[in-house]
Amino acid sequence: MSDNVREFTDSNFQADVLDADTPVLVDFWAPWCGPCKMLAPVIDELAADYGGKVVVGKVNTDQNPQTATSMQISALPTIVLFKGGQPVQKFVGVTPKEKMAAEIDAAL
Repeated sequence: MSDNVREFTDSNFQADVLDADTPVLVDFWAPWCGPCKMLAPVIDELAADYGGKVVVGKVNTDQNPQTATSMQISALPTIVLFKGGQPVQKFVGVTPKEKMAAEIDAAL
């Protein structure tokens, strides 16, 4: 995880994601998930590209099952874009960077 990517947990998800003033891109992942590992560099790139405009972070679903359950995450990786505390876009599986960037741009 790069310095630009935050770690979200069951204890900080409400404050850092749902109560955030800026859009937040959340990567729901697990260490055993191969596609999650493939997507990790893309998440790092998005965090660098949108630094200061969008908060980018990850939720390890194995360590934070409460958040994964409350967000109805049923497949990994799942990327959710939040704006105003509400999910506005969800990507399931390995998604091209360009597709995610277009949705982030639309949310800004």
